[in-house]
Amino acid sequence: MASKIEIPPAIHLRPEDNVAIATRTLETGVSIDVGGDKIAPSKRIGLGHKMALKHIKKGETVIKYGQIIGFATTDINPGDHVHVHNIGAENFARDYAFCADLPPHPAKPSELRHFMGYDRGDGRYGTRNYIAIISTVNCSSSTSKYISERFRASDLLKQYPNVDGVVAITHKAGCAMQYNGPDHNQLDLTLAGFAKHANVAAYILIGLGCETGQAIHLIENQNLIQLNGTKNKPLVLSIQECGGIKKTVDAGIKAIAELLPSVNQHKRVKISADKIILGTNCGGSDGNSGITANPALGIASDLLIAQGGTSIIGETTEIYGAEHLLTRRAISKEVGQKLVDRIKWWEWYTGIFGAEINNNPSPGNKDGGLTTIFEKSLGAIAKGGSTAMVDVVRYAEPVKAKGFVVMDTPGYDPVSMTGIVAGGANVLVFTTGRGSVFGCKPAPSIKVATNSPMYNHMIDDMDINAGVILEGTPVEEVGKQIFEEILEVASGKKTKSEINGVGEEEFAPWSIGPTL
Repeated sequence: MASKIEIPPAIHLRPEDNVAIATRTLETGVSIDVGGDKIAPSKRIGLGHKMALKHIKKGETVIKYGQIIGFATTDINPGDHVHVHNIGAENFARDYAFCADLPPHPAKPSELRHFMGYDRGDGRYGTRNYIAIISTVNCSSSTSKYISERFRASDLLKQYPNVDGVVAITHKAGCAMQYNGPDHNQLDLTLAGFAKHANVAAYILIGLGCETGQAIHLIENQNLIQLNGTKNKPLVLSIQECGGIKKTVDAGIKAIAELLPSVNQHKRVKISADKIILGTNCGGSDGNSGITANPALGIASDLLIAQGGTSIIGETTEIYGAEHLLTRRAISKEVGQKLVDRIKWWEWYTGIFGAEINNNPSPGNKDGGLTTIFEKSLGAIAKGGSTAMVDVVRYAEPVKAKGFVVMDTPGYDPVSMTGIVAGGANVLVFTTGRGSVFGCKPAPSIKVATNSPMYNHMIDDMDINAGVILEGTPVEEVGKQIFEEILEVASGKKTKSEINGVGEEEFAPWSIGPTL
């Protein structure tokens, strides 16, 4: 283990920054040495919050990470708490400089790594072995849950040790949308992403019968077939055709019982790490997210990509204001422009509702030290590491490229991760500063805490503590720890969210249009 380094009470991240970040609570009147200058906080400043290092005049930029995070709305003195009361987010020009900082491809690692997973024999490589019950519409959600609950309550699954469970994929959509319109087709794409997911060995579809999101539209639009190689269409149970909920539940139980023996035949085998598709997200972020957990996850992402794997970030509204750092890493101008186009779309989309993207930071984010969307975004993109941005894909679009990929998703965690899992992510890493308890079956979700107080307080929900970085552990060491955890979880180690049974309620497809 690398030796720890001494961490001061407040850290100055870049020479050009005019703020420092508290690594512990700073009390008034206690002088702090920041880069050789002695500064006393003018008021109590909490963990993860910012303290001014110099005089910042009203209208001048506030700099963190060497980048603009906002503009002073009043004069700020050295030692002042820098937060929502004296910073605002104003639009500013970003130089996209496509490909200007394109990094070289990571060097081939000295050791090729592997995990024990499921080779489906059709180009899909899983980390879990589930049977899914997929609702086409909200009206069939309860029925799907009743089927999965019957298996959870029985001893039948114990006879099939290679089956991780029967999971109900339910949601609030499927009707009151334009037939064959954007929402309809995006819902189809998302549901198909879970049906075809590498962690799903078999599935059935449950519908009501009269909904807009007809199962036949989903099957034909997304070319769905049984996953047993027969090329047959998947089984569809319609509540109205079956004769009600009870008869549909009975039919669903019978169908899944018949699938269990074949699904149980899937066994873990040694698979190279390049088959891992990592989905990343940050939720319940705080002022330490961009200093501890996210940079450490970025290192893990780089290590995976060096092995030939794929790492995805989403949350376009939490890339906003930092997108120019990614376009500079784009593998081509065309890829960089795809990201800019999505940013411009979000400006239009939020604008038609009179919303501001800067409203993204939640009250919890702000309590944890985050102030503007620009600050949040600069910390969030650290999850993407330092390799080239090889592609930008739409929501729930299957991710085919190897390397670092951006998926256009909203910032809301369940919606974002639903799209990323639908795109093929077979392992998830979720960083949190305030204490998100997220999970998303069928993909296992590793939770990384940004600070030790929260990790210790919520230890039953957190998998890794990146807060040790604030106590002197090098960020590279935590990054390697996350990478090793990814391989272990991909091989079957249960995450805290899996142990707690979390992950069925978080399926939340993105609805972009009107409810009719």
